[in-house]
This record gives sequence, C-alpha cells and structure tokens, in this order.
Amino acid sequence: MDKRSYYFVNAITVYRLIAAPLLLLLILNHQFDIFKWLLIISFFTDAVDGYLARRFKVISKLGASLDSIADDLTIAVAIVGIIEFRPGFLKDEIILISILFTLYMLQIILALMRYRKISSFHTYIAKIAAVFQGIFLILFFFLTKPVYALFYITAIVTIIDLIEETILVLVLPQWETNVNGLYWIRKRRHLK
Repeated sequence: MDKRSYYFVNAITVYRLIAAPLLLLLILNHQFDIFKWLLIISFFTDAVDGYLARRFKVISKLGASLDSIADDLTIAVAIVGIIEFRPGFLKDEIILISILFTLYMLQIILALMRYRKISSFHTYIAKIAAVFQGIFLILFFFLTKPVYALFYITAIVTIIDLIEETILVLVLPQWETNVNGLYWIRKRRHLK
C-alpha cells in the first residue's frame, strides 16, 4: 500500500469530518449561500474518496469507518439545513422521514450492539442511495422547490439500503467492510 495515497484519500474523508461542524455553524449563522456551496464540496469529496481508495488500492478498515462517519455527519448537517431553511418540507413528509429515521436508528443500534461500532458495509445499494441522496439534497438547496419525484425515489432506495444493512448486521457475526450486499454474502457462504 502506498502511504502517500493512503494519507491523501483519508485526508479527503477527514475534510468531510471537519466540514460538518463548519456547515452547522453556517446554518446557525444563517449563511445559506456559503452553506449550500460547501455542502456540494462535501458530497463531491464523498464520491471522490471512495473511488480513489479503490483506484489506488488503499482501502482500510480505518478509512471505511471514517468514511461512514463522515457520510452520516454530512447527511445529518444537510437535514439540519432543511430544518432551518425549509422546515415546511419536513412537516409535509413527516411519515416517510420518520420511517427513514427509524430504520436508520435500528440499523445503527443493532450494529453498535453486535460490533460495538457502526457498520461500514458500503454495499452497492448504499452507494446508489448515497448518489440519490446527494443529488436530491444539492438540488433541494439550489432550486426554489423540492423535486418530489426524486425525493420519493431517494427514499425508496434508502429504505431498501437500510433494510439490507440491518439484515447484514443480523447475518454477519464479525464486523466487515466493503460488503457488496446480501446476494454476495449468500454466494460466498454457498461456495464455502
């Protein structure tokens, strides 16, 4: 493993960890324009760090854990931005958002109980959900009205992801990273 590439990729992830509290400060200070541009950078670096880690073969458990935490913090800050800048959207979609939140918390609690840390599966469906989430949230802050069709697609893909990850927590006895998904776990077990 090339150490420089390893540190570079993890530095991109650490940027998102540092950016999250900065984004929160921007929200609290009502700096909407700066917030939305820095949020784009955070979503862009999320896409870049995973690609670079695979490209330069510098995938590590630490990097996967940092990436999962940074992802969650970025989404959490974006949700705080929605609460502050467009609270009516949450009121209109409270049922679906409650379902998403409940499934997310269930998966996190089960992972903490089973592994003593959050999961970092990085399944294919999780990557697809992250792309939809990023696109929806960026458009949400840059357009005057939310793209509801995109929100519903994003919610459905995210629900599927959270259900799969919850099942993975129940199925996998040891903490693992970069699990492609349930299909590949079943296939791996079948080959054994």
